[in-house]
Amino acid sequence: MSYLALARKWRPKNFNDVVGQPHIVKALANALESGRVHHAYLFAGTRGVGKTTVARILAKALNCEQGVSAEPCGQCQSCIAVDEGRFVDLIEVDAASRTGVDDTRDLLDNVQYRPTGGRYKVYLIDEVHMLSKQAFNALLKTLEEPPPHVKFLFATTDPQRLPVTVLSRCLQFNLKRLSMKLIVGRMSHICEQEKLQTEPAALTRLARAADGSMRDALSLLDQALAFGNEALRDADVADMLGSMDSRRIIALLDGLAAGDASDLLGTIQELDELAPDYEGVLAELSTVLQRIAVVQMAGADVLDEEDDSDSLCRLAVELDQELVQLFYQIAITSRRDLRLAPDPRLGFEMAMLRMIAFRPASSPPDEKTATNVRSTAQRKPSSERTASESISSAAAEQNPPVVNQQASQSAPQPGAEHPEPDGVTSICSPEELRDWQAFLPKLALKGAVRQLAEHCWLISASPFELKLGLDPRSQHLLTDNLKGQLTDLVKERMGSAIGVMIDIRQQTDETVASLQAKDAEQGRKEVQDTIAQDPNIRDLVDLFDAEIVPESVRRPVTVAGASDGIGEGSK
Repeated sequence: MSYLALARKWRPKNFNDVVGQPHIVKALANALESGRVHHAYLFAGTRGVGKTTVARILAKALNCEQGVSAEPCGQCQSCIAVDEGRFVDLIEVDAASRTGVDDTRDLLDNVQYRPTGGRYKVYLIDEVHMLSKQAFNALLKTLEEPPPHVKFLFATTDPQRLPVTVLSRCLQFNLKRLSMKLIVGRMSHICEQEKLQTEPAALTRLARAADGSMRDALSLLDQALAFGNEALRDADVADMLGSMDSRRIIALLDGLAAGDASDLLGTIQELDELAPDYEGVLAELSTVLQRIAVVQMAGADVLDEEDDSDSLCRLAVELDQELVQLFYQIAITSRRDLRLAPDPRLGFEMAMLRMIAFRPASSPPDEKTATNVRSTAQRKPSSERTASESISSAAAEQNPPVVNQQASQSAPQPGAEHPEPDGVTSICSPEELRDWQAFLPKLALKGAVRQLAEHCWLISASPFELKLGLDPRSQHLLTDNLKGQLTDLVKERMGSAIGVMIDIRQQTDETVASLQAKDAEQGRKEVQDTIAQDPNIRDLVDLFDAEIVPESVRRPVTVAGASDGIGEGSK
């Protein structure tokens, strides 16, 4: 018995069935109804969003026996032949396998002949960016002035690789990545029509894994149905995808909220028994942290039905907004660096421990937060409480956060002897980054990049981002090249995980350059006063009825050559 894959069975047959591309559908429908159909169209977009599907519907609309319209009948011989892939006047070419100039010339040899049975001869070239330069050149003349019975439809995932001479001869339509909501809705409709048993959470998990591609989503749905024996369960989908049960992600966040490394390592040990994909775990952890941030900023009303709203709301209360942002940043950065770790589990453990280690000393959960944690846990039936939740609650009761708060107030803080400059909001930043002016000499800056750095001041610093300010008057110093050099030098000193961002804003703090300018001005005034009070100079002024021009007075300048690297000379 032959089986037709869901992605093929439910391929849209008309424009009304196309999901998530209303801007494309409207433009093509209007062109068909008004008769203003261009001779060449380029459909660009990521995989599985409907490029070739839209092109085939357009070819069907152009050749429907009932006439050219935005709604082909779907019943005539031409429409049926297009749907079945056997319409003789629809010539589909995979440019990835026919890239040469000879292939293109062979294809164009028949352009001059009229269509066999349809109204138009339609050339559909998929992955057109794979054609060679010579093949594009062979196509140009025909593409610019094709016979009236010929239409060209191009599809590509990489329009930047097409020559501008080709792009200028086409109408380009960019198809969008599909949202999770659209993908879930389409899969739900298909499952209803196929009379399949589904769990909403399973559809959401599949839609997230599809990453904006409807075709990938339906392929994964096929795979999940085979895995679950025609039933779609979230646990089965999680096993199939190698993703993690949301309760285990919540358990990790409970450990982070409590700040208990022992509890967290125990949860990771339980997690390791499932042999998870730790990069995927970090991705899901990032997703949950994003949902928590949404609750904190916009309230629980914006949550989707598939979200675990109780857990998200509870964690939104337990965790400070700054902590959620910090955890999210560490999670996505650690996901990128996981391949550099000696072992995936060790890299994942280090990411979790880093979240605890870089936790701001001023932001432990207060007594109110601890009360919320305990009261929320107590409201749950014991059968619904996970082991890690019980451990977290017990740890919170045995070690009230107020003790940690007192300890943090009494213990000397790192860098207390070097207070941070005004405006710095660094979170557990390395000591060297606390004083930008003192940090600069350690970078071995030279030339223009040194000028850029000296005109910047520190706004904020974290283990992953250094944010600097630059006055608009010095904006000419900020070029991509100089910023890249400065970033490389900072990374050499602090590690590859840190990035540098320079924000153009009105100066709010002293810079090395401004301090040097003030020092130079003060020195110039001192020299002017010295000259004005010199008896010999005063005699000359009186003798010749002269005056001293202040702008002509210069402070002694430094020249190289002294034993300490700095010498003095005068001008």
